[in-house]
Amino acid sequence: MGTPEFAVASLDILVKNNYNVVAVVTSVDSFGGRGGKQLLQSAVKKYAVEHHIPVLQPTNLKSPEFIDTLKSYHADLQIVVAFRMLPEVVWNMPPLGTFNLHGSLLPKYRGAAPIHHAVINGETETGVTSFKLKHEIDTGDILIRRSMAIGPEDNTGIIHDKMMILGAEVILDTAKMIASGNYNFIRQQDSDATKAPKLFHETCQISFNHPVDQVYNFIRGLSPYPAAWCVIDSKEIKVLDVQKEYTQDENPIGSIVTDQKKQLKVKCEDGYISLIQIKPEGNKLMTVSDYLNGHKITNTKIINKKSVK
Repeated sequence: MGTPEFAVASLDILVKNNYNVVAVVTSVDSFGGRGGKQLLQSAVKKYAVEHHIPVLQPTNLKSPEFIDTLKSYHADLQIVVAFRMLPEVVWNMPPLGTFNLHGSLLPKYRGAAPIHHAVINGETETGVTSFKLKHEIDTGDILIRRSMAIGPEDNTGIIHDKMMILGAEVILDTAKMIASGNYNFIRQQDSDATKAPKLFHETCQISFNHPVDQVYNFIRGLSPYPAAWCVIDSKEIKVLDVQKEYTQDENPIGSIVTDQKKQLKVKCEDGYISLIQIKPEGNKLMTVSDYLNGHKITNTKIINKKSVK
C-alpha cells in the first residue's frame, strides 16, 4: 500500500526477492499537468502495471466492495509505505498484521513530515522505522529501527532519496523477520515522542529574526518541496538554496544587501543568509544572478510576518 516514488523502492525490493505481492493498493488517478488535462497515475501504480500486479484504487477505504476485494487476495501480510491512514477493518485483516515504514527513528517525529522537521531542527541523525499498525497514528510496536546521518548541508530532498533506499532494505528485512517468525517487538515510549505535523504554506514563510544556523536549517529543511519563501519587492520568492555568513554589522535584521548583479543576502541575528537558488512567483527555478539580471531590487527590507517554527 503506497503512492509516491518513495514507496516504489520498497515494492521493487520485495518483487526482486521473490515475495508474492498479490496486489497493490494506491491512490486514484487524477488529472493534472499542463492545463489539468493529463491523467496522472501514481508511481506505485505504474510499477505494478509494468510488473502485472493487480491494482486497487479505492476512493473509500471502508467501502464493502473494496473490503471484499481486499479479502479475496488472502494476503498474509500488508506493507504500508507513504499511503493514507487505514481503518481498522483494513489494517487488522491479514493474519500476520500490517506493517508501516516511517521516515524517522520513532517515537521521534511522529506525523506527516518527519524528514522536513528533522532537518529544520538541525538534527544530525534520522532513520527509518518499521512498526505494526494500531489505532493511534505512528504509535505501534517497533520491529526494526535503522539510523542514517544528516550532513550539515543536506536538504530534505537529499535525505528523502537516501532514506528511500534505506527504507526498502528495512522493508525487506521486515518481511524476512515476519516470515521466519523469529522477532521481538519494541514498545514505543510516549514520553520520548516528538511531533512532525503537516506543513502548510503559511508555516513555510522564512523569518530572519533568528540566528543564521536556525534560518539555514529552516530553508534546507523545506527544500526542494514545499520550499521556504519570503517576500521581496512585493513578490513571493521561494528559496531553495542558500549560503551562510557570520558577521556583526549595523544593518537591522531583515535588511537586504545586494550588488544588483550577483549577490542578494538578508540580515539575521548574527550574520547573513545569501540566496543562491530561488523560484520567483510566476517564474521558473533560477539562480539569484539570473534573477538580478532582469530585476532591480527596490525595497531593501523584508517584512517578517511569522517566526521560524
